[in-house]
Amino acid sequence: MSWFDRLRQGLSKTRQQLNEMAGPLGVDVKDVFTNRLETLEDLEYALIAADVGSAATAEILEDVKNSGKKDLQEALMEAMTLQLEPDARRAQLRKLGFTPDARRATVEPRGSVIMMIGVNGVGKTTTIAKLGRYYASRGKRVMFAAGDTFRAAAGAQLGVWGERLGIPVVQGADGGDPAAVAFDGASARKSRGFDLLMVDTAGRLHTKHNLMEELKKVKRVIDKADPGEPAEVWLVLDAVTGQNGLAQAKKFHETIGLTGVVVTKLDGTAKGGIVVPIVRELGVPIKFIGVGEGPDDLQPFDAREFIKALFDVEVPEHDPS
Repeated sequence: MSWFDRLRQGLSKTRQQLNEMAGPLGVDVKDVFTNRLETLEDLEYALIAADVGSAATAEILEDVKNSGKKDLQEALMEAMTLQLEPDARRAQLRKLGFTPDARRATVEPRGSVIMMIGVNGVGKTTTIAKLGRYYASRGKRVMFAAGDTFRAAAGAQLGVWGERLGIPVVQGADGGDPAAVAFDGASARKSRGFDLLMVDTAGRLHTKHNLMEELKKVKRVIDKADPGEPAEVWLVLDAVTGQNGLAQAKKFHETIGLTGVVVTKLDGTAKGGIVVPIVRELGVPIKFIGVGEGPDDLQPFDAREFIKALFDVEVPEHDPS
C-alpha cells in the first residue's frame, strides 16, 4: 500500500465526521473538489462543515476569488494548502505563486540536535525511534539520548530501539537528572561527529510549572555542551486530544519555543482537522504525521497531499520523502 493510500485510510474517521456535519447542508465534502459547488456561498458552507474554522475559511474564499483560476479544484487546493503553512510562510508563498517546490515543507533539521517534548502518553519514545529510522535510512549518522529518566524502563525502551536500528543511545540512571543525560548526549554527538542527536524527555503535564521549568534547564545544558543547540524543538502531539492538544501546544510553545510539531494517531480520531488551527495559532510547521503503528506510518507532512487524502481526491502514487 502506498503512503497516500495509508494516509487516506488513516483519515477515514475524520472524513466520515465531516460528511456527517455537512449532510444537513446538502453537501458531501468530496464535492469541494469536483466543481459541483455552484457558488462561493456553497463553498463557504462546505468549509465550515469541514471544521476548517471561520478565520481560515474567510482567507480561503479570498484566495479563491483572487486566484483568477477557472478550475475551482486547483484554486481551492492552493488556498487550503496555504492554511497549513505558518503566517510568514503563507505570505511568502502568495508572492511566489504556489510553485510546487515552495509548497513542500522541509524536514531537514536545522543544526544537529532535536529536542522532543510532549505530555504523557503521546508516544514520544516510539516516535523518536521512527524518526531515527527515517533519518538513518537517508544517510545520517544518528544518536539518541534517553532523557526520560522518570518513567520506569523508558531508557531501556529507547535502548532496545537503538539496538534494533543500529543507533547508539546515551543512557542515564533511572530517576537521575535528565539534564545530565542531555548534556552527555550533546557532548558525545559533538565529539564523535554524528550528524543528528534526538533527545527524549519525560512526558509532563503542560500545567505543571516545575516540570515545564525543567525543560528549560534541559535546553540550556544542551546549549552549554554544544552552543546553538538544540536548533530544533519538536512537540509530539496526539491528534486524538483535539482542542485539548492545541492548548498543550500553546503552553509548550510559550515555555520553550517550538520549531515544529509531529502529529500522531490521526487514524484514531475524527478530529484530523486539528492540524489547521495548530499551524495558524502556533505559527510553526507540522513536520511529520502518523496514521498507524507501523514504522512507515510516520512520514513527512505534505499539506497538499494531506488535503487530497482528507477529501478523498485521487493522486498518483509517489514517495513523500
